[in-house]
Amino acid sequence: MKNKKQRLIFRTIILVLLSSAIIYTLYVNISNDKEKAVAAVGKVAPDFVLKDLTGNSFQLSDYEGKGVFLNFWGTFCEPCKKEMPYMDNQYKVYREEGVEILAVNVGETKLAIERFAKQYDLSFPIIVDEDGEVQHAYGVLPLPATFLIDPEGKIVKYHTGELDEQTIQQYMELIKPKN
Repeated sequence: MKNKKQRLIFRTIILVLLSSAIIYTLYVNISNDKEKAVAAVGKVAPDFVLKDLTGNSFQLSDYEGKGVFLNFWGTFCEPCKKEMPYMDNQYKVYREEGVEILAVNVGETKLAIERFAKQYDLSFPIIVDEDGEVQHAYGVLPLPATFLIDPEGKIVKYHTGELDEQTIQQYMELIKPKN
């Protein structure tokens, strides 16, 4: 009887140790994947290629030497609806000064995106992340989310939530190439 009890205790200890090792291994792998996937302030922005509604490709690295206002948005997003006209106003001023806007829609239908762009008369490029790969690489959630990328390709600021026009202007100044 005593031997059975000792074996049970011994097996339980081994089971707990093995379970702990497995849980730890899973945790380390998951957290390492997140660190690799998520963009961060001070790091080089992950490069990507996405298409607009007419099939033109946009690659982030093509904008080296320019500031990039990278905005993730959706037509269903109320704060996105409010900030888009402000973004367009500032884009019209700052694109001549070397600042670009790339508005990444998070996989909605072409029709919904076209209606939205027409309703707000948007002039900056709207590109579509159909499979959510870029959204994942940047760790974006919730919407809207904006990354400010300097002319060297580094992320200098990350903002989640609605932006007002004054803040957008300040952000454009922050990433504007220095002459």
